[in-house]
Amino acid sequence: MAPVEHDALAVREQLFHERVRECIICALLFASLYILCHFIITHFKKQTDFAAGRGGSIWLGMCTFTLAVALGAVLLLPFSIISNEVLLSFPHNYYIQWLNGSLIHGLWNLVFLFSNMSLVFLMPFAYFFTESEGFAGSKKGIMARVYETSVVLLLLTLLVLGMVWVASAIVGNNAASRQSLYDLWEYYLPYLYSCISLFGVLLLLLCTPFGLSTMFTVTGKLLVKPRLLEDLDEQLSCTRFEEAAGVPQDRKTSCWLNLNVGLLREQLLAIQSKRRKLERRHRASPWQRNLGYPLAMLGLLALTGISVLIVCFHVLELLLDDAAMPRGIQDAPLGQVSFSIFGTFGAALQVVLIFYLMLSSVVGFYSSPLFTRLLPERQDTPLTKIIGNCVSLLVLSSALPVFSRTLGITRFDLLGDFGRFNWLGNFYIVFLYNMGFAALTTLCLVKKVTWAVQEELLRAAPPLPVDGGALAPPSTPPRTRAEQEAQETGFI
Repeated sequence: MAPVEHDALAVREQLFHERVRECIICALLFASLYILCHFIITHFKKQTDFAAGRGGSIWLGMCTFTLAVALGAVLLLPFSIISNEVLLSFPHNYYIQWLNGSLIHGLWNLVFLFSNMSLVFLMPFAYFFTESEGFAGSKKGIMARVYETSVVLLLLTLLVLGMVWVASAIVGNNAASRQSLYDLWEYYLPYLYSCISLFGVLLLLLCTPFGLSTMFTVTGKLLVKPRLLEDLDEQLSCTRFEEAAGVPQDRKTSCWLNLNVGLLREQLLAIQSKRRKLERRHRASPWQRNLGYPLAMLGLLALTGISVLIVCFHVLELLLDDAAMPRGIQDAPLGQVSFSIFGTFGAALQVVLIFYLMLSSVVGFYSSPLFTRLLPERQDTPLTKIIGNCVSLLVLSSALPVFSRTLGITRFDLLGDFGRFNWLGNFYIVFLYNMGFAALTTLCLVKKVTWAVQEELLRAAPPLPVDGGALAPPSTPPRTRAEQEAQETGFI
């Protein structure tokens, strides 16, 4: 064998081994995510929906696959940023040679492909399968339901493709656009996913600012809040006495009145909840009570403030430099330059901010009045609600890389088909999106702080005198939802 042929064979053999290694790494990563998501869905699903003969394993596998893809989309951008910093720190390390641009690019393409597959085929199939019973006159069973679901899904696919074809023909009325209409793989699916991604980015624009302000309320419920000049032992004793009596000790209530049993039960449940909260605060250590809560609130304020400052700085960059626009690349030049001007610390901050914004968007999504009913319940979540949660989380998570790059949270450019969205090159859309995010976040935080300050002032103010020199009764508890959240937060 000639030396040239031997070298060419060695190169092909090396490329083959690298390809096999990338496939094994991707399979291991996805298998880990799939197992984790399987336990999550099993924790929330209703046991009766998984009975024998109902085809529970079919929809369970599809929902688990979709949730694993959603989790992979969340980890996609942080994993890419961390990989770049690792390659910068250890450029010639033998043990991290598997971490290269080809692997990262392959992960982006797989997430894009699986996202399309889940949103266009798997989740509609799972929903129609749960609602199907088989064609009239056919033998009842799993296969009859599969046939009916396949027919309905085929008709829905034709309808959606027809709508996309008409919309594309209206938007791009030229010969090149009409020629691309006949390409299903290179045009239809990316265009459809571009519309879904735009919807996800708009949903993140609405949910994330609301979630950033709601994070203070959620943290206030999870942690023990410090209260000065407060005797917990006395409050706990009074609450236990009221619970033992079965009726709250209200001076305005007369024992001769006919009381409503349902109302008394609700009051008793409220007293028990108050007693559990007081016991939890009583068991908390002084460090946890006086140091943990303030540090958590300061951390949330710092992360939120940094996010808003980065977005405002990115708005100025958009006005001065065209390079600040989000763009897509087909190759991942990893290990050459850091994507943050602060080096490794800046990259770590970008990863933290990406996870924080995603968590805030999920909190804001489930806290909004439109999607509160989708909140899953332990061992009591029906099939349709699980499917709705998987679709919602996939739409949010698949738009996270575009969302982070559009706001300037990271400088890592979008790889693969994520950068092929047409609206990413529109300056007015990107600029207005950044301005809208900064304005909505500031408005939500100002509203949250205003309600908190007002509640603290009302609580600390002495009772005002009324006619006859008597003192007015203490202020009534907050009734609106904003006032309740401000009282539960109490970070001022």
